[in-house]
This record gives sequence, C-alpha cells and structure tokens, in this order.
Amino acid sequence: MKKLSFIFVLALMALSLHAEEAASWFRASAISPDGKSIAFSYKGDIFVVSSSGGRAVRLTSHAAYDGYPCWSPDGKLIAFSSDRYGSLDVFVISKDGGAPKRLTTHSANEKPQCFLDNSHVLYTSYYMPTSEDIFFPGDFAQVYSVDVNAHRPQLFSALAMESISINANGEMLYQNYKGYEDEWRKRHRSPITRDLYLSQTNPVNRTYRQLTTDNAENRNPVWASDGKSYYFLSERNGSMNVYKASAGESGKQVTFFKENPVRYLSVSQDETLCFSWDGGLYTMQKGGKPQRVNIDIVMDDTENFRQPQTVSSGASAFDITKDEKEIAFILNGDLYTTVTDYATTKRLTTTPEEERHPSISPDGRTIVYASERGGTWNIYAMKLQDKKDKNFTYATDVKEEALITGKEPFTHPKFSPDGKKIAFLANRTEIRVYDVKSKRIDVALPAKFNFSYADGDMGFEWSPDSRWILTSYMGEGGWNNMDIAVASIDGKKVVNLTNSGYSDESPEWALGGKAIVWASDRAGYRSHGSWGAEDDVYIMYLDKEAYELSKYNKEDRALYEERMKAAKDSTDKSSKAGKQKSKTDKKKKADGKDKSGASKDEKSPKKDSTEVKPLNLDFDGCENRIKRLTVNSSHLGGMYLTPDGRKLYYICRFEGGYDLWVHDLEDNSTKIVCKGIGGGRFIPDKKGENLYLCNGGLKKVTLSNGSIKDLPFRAEKEGQTAERREYLYDHCVNQIENRFCDVNYHGVDFKALAAHYRRFLPFINNNRDFSEMVSELLGELNCSHTGLKYRAARTCPTTAELGAFFEDHKGDGLKVKEIIQGGPLDMPGSKVKPGDIISEIDHQKILKDQDYFPLLAGKAGKWVLLTVTDASGKNKTEFHVKPVTPGAISGLLYKRWVKRNQKFTEEYSKGKIGYVHIEAMNSNSFREVYSQILGKYRNCEALVVDERHNGGGWLHGDLAILLSGKQFQTYTSRGQYLGVDPFTRWNRASCVLVCENCYSNANGFPSMYKALGLGKLVGTPMAGTMTAVWWESLDDGSLILGLPEVNCLDMEGKPIENLQLDPDIPVDNTPEQMLSGDDRQLKRAIDLMLQGK
Repeated sequence: MKKLSFIFVLALMALSLHAEEAASWFRASAISPDGKSIAFSYKGDIFVVSSSGGRAVRLTSHAAYDGYPCWSPDGKLIAFSSDRYGSLDVFVISKDGGAPKRLTTHSANEKPQCFLDNSHVLYTSYYMPTSEDIFFPGDFAQVYSVDVNAHRPQLFSALAMESISINANGEMLYQNYKGYEDEWRKRHRSPITRDLYLSQTNPVNRTYRQLTTDNAENRNPVWASDGKSYYFLSERNGSMNVYKASAGESGKQVTFFKENPVRYLSVSQDETLCFSWDGGLYTMQKGGKPQRVNIDIVMDDTENFRQPQTVSSGASAFDITKDEKEIAFILNGDLYTTVTDYATTKRLTTTPEEERHPSISPDGRTIVYASERGGTWNIYAMKLQDKKDKNFTYATDVKEEALITGKEPFTHPKFSPDGKKIAFLANRTEIRVYDVKSKRIDVALPAKFNFSYADGDMGFEWSPDSRWILTSYMGEGGWNNMDIAVASIDGKKVVNLTNSGYSDESPEWALGGKAIVWASDRAGYRSHGSWGAEDDVYIMYLDKEAYELSKYNKEDRALYEERMKAAKDSTDKSSKAGKQKSKTDKKKKADGKDKSGASKDEKSPKKDSTEVKPLNLDFDGCENRIKRLTVNSSHLGGMYLTPDGRKLYYICRFEGGYDLWVHDLEDNSTKIVCKGIGGGRFIPDKKGENLYLCNGGLKKVTLSNGSIKDLPFRAEKEGQTAERREYLYDHCVNQIENRFCDVNYHGVDFKALAAHYRRFLPFINNNRDFSEMVSELLGELNCSHTGLKYRAARTCPTTAELGAFFEDHKGDGLKVKEIIQGGPLDMPGSKVKPGDIISEIDHQKILKDQDYFPLLAGKAGKWVLLTVTDASGKNKTEFHVKPVTPGAISGLLYKRWVKRNQKFTEEYSKGKIGYVHIEAMNSNSFREVYSQILGKYRNCEALVVDERHNGGGWLHGDLAILLSGKQFQTYTSRGQYLGVDPFTRWNRASCVLVCENCYSNANGFPSMYKALGLGKLVGTPMAGTMTAVWWESLDDGSLILGLPEVNCLDMEGKPIENLQLDPDIPVDNTPEQMLSGDDRQLKRAIDLMLQGK
C-alpha cells in the first residue's frame, strides 16, 4: 500500500512538471453558442475549456501556428487559421478534436471571422476586388465564404468587414477598416479608429448603417440573445471596455477596467459574455460581474529550446588581426573567430543577448565588443589567458571581462592603432576615449554634435598616429546634410572639415593620415524628389606637400621619386658613418658611465616600437585641397586608396549588384576589377595588398590580380529560445526608453508598463504571439509608427494570377468579365475576351464549385496552357500564357484605379481639370506626378492632387514647392506662346484630396499644404502621424520594431503627432458609393476647381 501511495505521489509530481501554474496570455477566445465551453489560442495551438474553468483540452498540436478560433452556430465545429502549409489557411475541426480539414488553399493569409451558417465559414483575405468598386488596390481585404467541404470560395463582400456577428434574422454587425494603424494602439481619438456598422447577409439591396461616430476605437460587436441589442468594445472612456447598445443608441458601459484593454469579446445564446483581460479569460453573466476562468494547461513543452545548426553565412560586423591569420565576426548576435587558412570556427559567446562591433587589439590577444546585458549596452573584452596561445580559434583558455560599464549605453568599441586606447560611443553619439592602462575616459566629441537615427549609423576612424578621430558630424541643425569632422582624442579641438550643404559620409584616413577620403552626393545624380542620391569618392589633403604631389603627372612623379631616393641614399650613408664612429665609444666600463657622463641606469627607456610619428594636420585652407576621385557617380559601398595614392578601389552599383572597381589616378582610367562582390566596407592589410570584406560571408580580395577568395567558416548557432525572446523583449523596451520621440512617453509610466507585460513572456513560444504582446505594450504609448510587426516567411508556392475579373459563374470553368490591361491575358497571342470561359489549366478541368487555386500554385513566371471556350460554347482553343504574382496584379490594378479617376476627371470637367495621384512619398511617385502635372496637364485650368491611401515616405517639401508656383513672366516668339516662368512649378489653382488612410508623411504634406495656404483640402479628417520612424529588423528578420524618434512641430511649436487635420471641405464616400464606383470625394474636388476656388 505504501508502495502504491509512493508511486501515486510520483505520478502527481511528474504531472505537475507539465502543468503550468497560473498560465496566462490566452488570446482569441470564443465562447460556444451553448455557453458551456470556451475555445482559445495558447502557445500557437487551439484549446477548449469549460466556461466554469478546469483542465483545458488541446485540440491542435501541430508545430505550426494555430489561432483565431470561432464556433459554428450548432457548436459542433470550430474554424481556425493555421500556417502549417506555409501561409495562414482556414481549417475546421470537431469540437471534440480529431484531424482538422483544410478549407482554403490560396497563398494569401486567410482569417476566419464567423460561421455564416453551420456549413459555411466567412473569412477575410485579399484576392481580387470587384471590377465595379473603387477600393484602393491592395489595402482592403474582402470577405469570402467557403463551405466546410472545401469547395470554391465565393465572394461575400468586397467591402472590408472585421469581427462579423450574425443574428437569426440575417442581420450583420461588423467593425470597419479605414486604413493602416497598428491594431494594438490604445486610447487614440482619431479618424482612423474603427466604427461599428449594421448590414445584412443577403447581398440583394444590402444596406450599411453606421452605429458609432465618436472617433474612439469601437470594435468587436456581438449580438445579444434578443437579436436586437448588442455588446461591443470601446475606448470612448479611456481603456477598452465592454458596452451594450441597441441600434440608434450610443451604448452603456458594462465593464469598468481602468487599466489594460478588454479583448476578444464573444457571447453565448444565454448571453454569457466571454473576453480576455490582462492575459486571462473571463466570463460575465448578464447583470453580473466579470469572473476569471481558472484554466489548467497540461502540455508538453513544444518549443525546441536548442536547435543547433552549422551555418556558413550570415556574418555581419568583423575585424581581422594584423597578421591576417584570424577574423572575429558577429553571427546571430554572438561573437565568433575563424582562421583565414581553414574553416575552423570557434564560438566565443553563447549569450541570449546581442553582441556587436568586434575590434581586435594590435597584438591579437584581446577582442573588445559591445553587448546588451542587464538592460543596457556595455563594452566587454575577451582575452587570451595562456601566453602560448597565438589566436582565439585554437585557444584552450579565454576569459571575458566587463571593460566599460555604466547605466548609459556604450557601443562601437575600437582599438587605437597603438593598442593603448579604445574609442567608443556613449549614448550612441558621444565619442569617448578609454585609456587601457590608466582606465581614464575622455570625451573626444560631445553628444550635442551628432544624432543617431538608427543603431550603427554613427561611425568613426582612428588616425594612424592614434591622436585623432575622424567622424560624421551634424553640428547644429545639420541632420539632413551631415559633414565630416576630425576631433583630438582629448576633446580640445574639433574641426568641421567639409562644411557643405550636401551629405558627406563614410570617412576614411588615407596616405598615412595626410588625407581623408569620403563619400559625398555633391556631384551625383539626385532623386528628383524625396531622399536619395548617387555618391562620389572625394579626397581632402591635410598636408600641402601631399596635395602638390597629387598634381604631378607620371613623369613629374618619377622625377620626384628619383630625387627622394637620392636623398634617402645620402641619409643612409651618413647613418652608416655614424654607426662606424660609435664603435670607438665602447670604453665606458671603468666608471660605469658613457662619454656623456650618464650612468647605465640613467639611460632612456627602450623606444616603443608601436609608436608612430605624430601627424601634422594642416587645416588651414583644407577646403581648397579637395578633389573628386571617381569619374562616375554611383551607389557606393566600401572604398580604399592605396598608400601611394595612385589607385582608388571602391565598391559601387551601376547595374544589378555591387561590383569592385579601380580608378587609376595617374592615367585617369577606370575599370571593373570583379563582378558581384557585394556591398560592405573594406579592412585593408597593413601592406595595402589585400582587402577583406564581410557581407554575409567573408572574402579576401587580392588587388594585384583582382581575385576574390571566399574565407569559409562553420559556425554553430541555435534557433529561437525562451531566453532569447526575453532578451528581445528587453531590447525593445530599452530602445523605446532611449529613443522614443517624447521623453515623457506621452504621459504613461512606461517602465512600470514594461514590467507588467514582461510577466507574460513564459507563456509565449512563438514570434506571432510575441509580436502581439510587445505591440500591446508599445500601444500604450498612443503613438503612430509603433508596434512590433511580425512578417512570417511564406513557404507555400505563390498562387499565380491570370489578370482578369471573373463573373459569378455557376457552371464549370471561369467566366471572364474583364481583362486587366497589361496582365497575362492582355499579352499578344492571348485569345481570351470577355464572356469566354477558361475551362482547363494545363489539361486539368476547372469543375463547378471546385477550388481552382491549386492549379495556379507556383505557376507565376511559368508558361501555362489554357483551354478556353468562347461565349457560344462552340469554339474551343488552347494557348500558352505566363501568369504573374499577386503583387504584379496589384500594381496593374493601381494603374487601372488611377486611369479610371483620370478619365472621370477629364470627362466630368470637359478637359479643364487635371488629376494626379501620389502613390507614395518617394522619388518614383514624384517623377510621375511631376511629369503629368507639367506635361499632359500643363494647360489645364486647375489640378486635383489625390494623395488618398498614401502610406508615407519623405516628399512633403518637394510637393509643396512643386505646387507653390506663381507666374512672373511669359515666353513668346513672333507672337507664338512658348511657355511661362517658373516652368518647373504648377502656377495655377489646385486642391488636395485626402482620407483617413493618409499616413506618416502623407499627413505631413497636406499639413504643410494647408499651412502655406496653397489650396484647400477635400475629403475626410486625418490622424496626426507625421513622425519620423526607424524600423529596426530584429533576430531573423521576421520581427520589425517601430521606433518613432523625431517629432515634427508646426509653426506654433505643437507636435503634428496626434493633432487631427481636418479638411476644408469634408466629404466622405459611403460603403454603397465605394461598392458602386461613385467617388463623391473626387467629384466634389473637381467641382471646387471648376468654381475657381
């Protein structure tokens, strides 16, 4: 009996190891129609638990992500999304478990919303708009219906609908989608927030009634048991809470949580509410109070904590020893070394935190680097312990020590050439110098002279004599046109060398410190609008003799070198004579003194062999000693000027990828050395014979023959771990604390919030849930451009597109309604016309109701055989087409959308008004707009500038200048009109068409346009989102952190962020108008221009 009891206790202990106490972060909860069960997502799987709590049943256990469950009306099936086939598809599974059934096959992501009835699931995805609607292509998903037998999906609504709820009468509640903003942003009162609508499932004469209008987030409507009133979530009074309303009412608050939002509201037939709050699940009876559902989770640990891999690519920052025998590099956030003769590789750090910026001491026995540990970046040193060890790769005893630590971030350590000092960045901008022996730290360049926009954008270089530092330099207000400066290591002297209004960057010392080379866009091709330009390599001589020598031709240089050789020979002879004389001075043993009278013990210490003669930098008139070294501007990578100053090697991109070029300064010739070398920065050897490069792999370039040798390595690394995820969380928090544009974090206690959300980390095992949790935290800042985006790599074959709109055809095949101009079916040789039926793809019949997407899987860019029957059904033909990607079709649909607007404007205004659309705030869009405004529309009386659904970039100043022209003269010849001045600007009336989905710089431009009085804004209000952001790629690139860093202030000193911009003439397009193609906003803008206002 005692033995059995003991075994029972052991069994309980073993079970407890797998049962997670107080599990949390339950998401996407949905209560069953009978109110007895709750389905939810946890750690990437679907679970079901009794609504009264207890042991949860795990319905799915696939390694892929499963989420977003919803119940069928009879409670027998659960629909959910899973990416087990490479993208999110819709599946159904019995409430009791079993094998899930896949319902959708398209490569686009699909997410279930609800069941239409017991046999049909409604889901959202972006396949293709209708030919009639005027929704902006690519931005707004459609709603589709698919039956549980996985027949062909049918379009349910071309209008974007989310969180759909259907009552017994076929009435439908949903939240709308107006455009981009992070889903988890909190407490913003702006035009982009979601509103609730009432519609019908019957598509015939479907109407749309707006239920909320308060500029707050209103989401997740669900019908109450009476089918007349409904519950929903709203932030109208602060934090997201549950409200109840009937059509025509504003609603009454039901829950009163003051902190943390309520999410994922659902309701049963007996009106039991279910929702998520603060990581837990809650139920609430009608008229009662929220009750937490206590859930026990019993599951194996599905996260593979250690996934060792051996990789031979992915190296980033690197350094090489002076003898060129060993390289230190960073891979996946850890420090490695490898030898240059073999692929043997050693991993020196195995921390979940990130290591960066390795620098090797001149003697090769120490590597310094930055690591983000304990909440901040500090400098660490890895040292060889055994004097017999010559390098790290084969060493048996190495030791790490914290070298430079503190509360502020310290990064980018770099040894001086003499090895006595280490320069580094403090707070990402201030250059400090650490003395290795005394441990004293001096400030070489104060932080006020620079600004770091992205990690790693601030570089600096030691001078050969270890006394100066060359660096980028902002000075005061020079953020958009950086200069190059040199600073003494004691901080007593800082000289701005370039002082230009152009962008100067990537400085390097040259000619042994007598000159510097750098990249500048002062002579390169510049983007017509927005940022971007081609660069050239320039040289500035800090030594007059070196500058004069640079003017010599080949003959003059030969004569100069001959004279210098003769002078050296003469010096050598004198030196030999001096040595001969010293042999007679050896009689100094008698009194222990030499001829000078100095004792042996008083002699000077041995001279340091590493000491270099101090540079004599001549700054006076250096601006006049500048030369352009490259003859053709380009997109530059690394650069290297040989020690004799005769050849410049540089990486640039003219066509395709980056190539290595050489320019001979003596004969002014330029030629390519080797193709496809890739981008990156050089590290030369001490003789200037070889260049080393790191751009994923390690390379050695031999300059004498231009050969490239790959330097292989074999590095072991692990995949995602819980510890690594904890670090990434802390990194995101640190980035916000150090970089967020408002030092007061928009009034929230961010440190406390970060600590609160951190407790959810143990209950997350995948990047999708992790990004959602971090976004919930960052959403507390109530700022645009925040959040942690998850970009899953789609491993499924892309579903190709034929480039046509198809009718709602009930028979076999696909009936063509309209062929998209420029698409595959619009190409020469195509024999398809509207009304024809595509009956086969590669001899596979397209049967009635059959899902035909698998027939196009992976076919983009490949020849496909189509069998087509004409409208009469009598003539059948076959021909080949080459389908394209959905992205390519989206581009063609955009052109179709613009062309339709241009046609309407021309016809409605009888050719008097021009129309242009600004697709994005970038150079390509500006050139297109510029071409049309001053080309086809230059003789129009006025102009409609449409920037609706523009996601931003950087173009506000260029557009404002383009539209601000005022005519001051006219050109004629013999009575013929030739044109006007200014001929590079629009000189007549204009207006700008805007909507809620104008984001970032697309909010900044209309703000400027209105402030300058250039014209009127027409459309809907816009949220204030004009904030400059850095999108930081994390880990494997699937996580993108939004860091809003730079505020834009209006002329009254108020941040544009969160400052709503109202149009002068408010006009909204209703859902009915959008679906039918009736663009009232555009019509009103044309009317305004025709009225001459």
